[in-house]
Formats: sequence, C-alpha cells, structure tokens
Amino acid sequence: MSLKANPTSKSSKSSANAGRRRICFEVDAEPGSQVSVAGSFNSWNPEAHVLRPAAAAGHFKRIVYLEPGDYEYKFVIDGNWSADPNCPSFAANTFGTLNSVLEVFPAKTGKS
Repeated sequence: MSLKANPTSKSSKSSANAGRRRICFEVDAEPGSQVSVAGSFNSWNPEAHVLRPAAAAGHFKRIVYLEPGDYEYKFVIDGNWSADPNCPSFAANTFGTLNSVLEVFPAKTGKS
C-alpha cells in the first residue's frame, strides 16, 4: 500500500470557521479502500473524518478545519493505522509506534 499525504492549510473565510485553517489531508491507497484520518483533533475517532475518492484512482482527500495548534494524527486505511510517511514531524505514542505531527499556524491578518 502506498501512502502519500499533503496536509496543506489556507485561511477560512466562513464565519462558522473563523480563526480556523483549512487543512487538506490527502493519501494514496488501493482503489476501493476505506480511508479516514484520526487524530487529536477528533478524539482519535476514525469515523469522524472519512476521506473521499479524488479524481485520480486510489487517491483520497478530505478538508478539515482546525484551530491553530499542534495535532497528532494517523491515516486509517481498511482498519490499519498508518503514520504519514510524507510528514517530516513525528511523535512517539503509548502504543510504541509513531504519530504524524501537524502544526497549524494562525492566519495572517494583513494588518500591521
């Protein structure tokens, strides 16, 4: 199974998401896989943020709005928990494996 993720962020303009950043989680997996992202931002619930198939076969993505801060996460692909191999930051967990670490920065306001 090939994993590739690209958590990217943009400012959120919606009032419901004010102060939050738009994070795009992306991963490659076998077509037809059940894919989700679980982490400290959703109480490690693999059902909370299911990734959807994207245009390319075997590519999955999901937008999540997060407050600025540090978050640990893993992808869950067909029930298997996997750290993001493209994330340069990792943290050890209580299970003796590694979690990927995502740092979400505050949006730039453009004001001096």
